[in-house]
Amino acid sequence: MNSSSLTMTNDAPAVQVRELIYRYPDGRLALRGVDLTIVPGETIALVGPNGAGKSTLLLHLNGILPGKERSQPLHAHGNGQHARNGSEPAVWIDGLEVNAKNAPEVRRRVGLVFQDPDDQLFSTSVIEDVAFGPLNLGMSRAEAKRVALECLARVNLDDVADRAPHHLSFGERKRVCLAGVLACNPSVLVLDEPTANLDPRGRRRFIELIRGLTATKLIATHDLEMVLELCNRTVLLDSGRIVANGLTRNVLGDPNLLEAHGLEMPLSLKMGRLV
Repeated sequence: MNSSSLTMTNDAPAVQVRELIYRYPDGRLALRGVDLTIVPGETIALVGPNGAGKSTLLLHLNGILPGKERSQPLHAHGNGQHARNGSEPAVWIDGLEVNAKNAPEVRRRVGLVFQDPDDQLFSTSVIEDVAFGPLNLGMSRAEAKRVALECLARVNLDDVADRAPHHLSFGERKRVCLAGVLACNPSVLVLDEPTANLDPRGRRRFIELIRGLTATKLIATHDLEMVLELCNRTVLLDSGRIVANGLTRNVLGDPNLLEAHGLEMPLSLKMGRLV
């Protein structure tokens, strides 16, 4: 596929990653030639053991990890993201190359919900936090407030708009982060461990919120039961490489594959195999 076929068109993939390599400042390879295509409307799980490179991959999708030396060939020793042939970019969103020039538009299109909401919330009130993105997109203060209140209502938190985020529960703060991302109307939603540290009720509430969203979704998680509920396709990443990419029940139903990469089959699948 040449670069001309990945211009901004209606039939471009929602996410295209091609031979993405990323090296940490200490020289360790975090991503080793990752190839991934996600079509619009898909809900994809990204699973793997700790240290597999999941969060590193997510941070490339909206340019948080910049590709300072992305034009270097694979054998180069510099840091940053680059494609193997040394001349082509490595990541696109809706056909738009992820680079410094396109960063504002890419970040409008890609909404990223961090694992820890305290890494994302910074304002003195919930409404200010959720309105921050729309204001930066050029909305008037009145319009940004209206959009923020609508998105808080979508996550059932419109009644806490004037409260300080740090006065909310962990689960409520996670939902505020989701509302802030939705307020920018992204076409791609990236979630890093969305159910981590939630109690059962909070976990169920968040899963149902995710289920109701129409955006393309990439979910990095250890919650494999949630993956079975939400994701038709699962990508297994280990040591910076994709080692499996297929139907969720095929990937999560392969005990040898899971054991080889530090994962366990979800209990619901285990029970189904015993029946």
